[in-house]
Amino acid sequence: MNIQVSESKQVTVINVTGRVDSATAGELGSALSQVIADNKINLVLDTSQVEYMSSAGLRELVSALRKVKPRGGDLRLIQPSQRVLEVLDMAGLTTIFEIYAELTAAVDSY
Repeated sequence: MNIQVSESKQVTVINVTGRVDSATAGELGSALSQVIADNKINLVLDTSQVEYMSSAGLRELVSALRKVKPRGGDLRLIQPSQRVLEVLDMAGLTTIFEIYAELTAAVDSY
């Protein structure tokens, strides 16, 4: 798994590639926690290149969302791969996360 963090306007964009499973979910959680600790609460997560996401990965996403929401922030997803979308749907999380087709739309939604 690879994680890259960048800024676009007042939004922090986290690009994740590879597999997010029980072995790598903690790394994703740490990256998200670090961004939030730096007072960056408007987050966009690009999962278009994620091959697989386990329930451990979903827990990290929900945890990050719970950290930013009370502070007036949000975690929005862009371009989830078909596999990620299926897992989100099965877990009932497609109604909790705002999902966008492209980065510009997600960033502009803030």
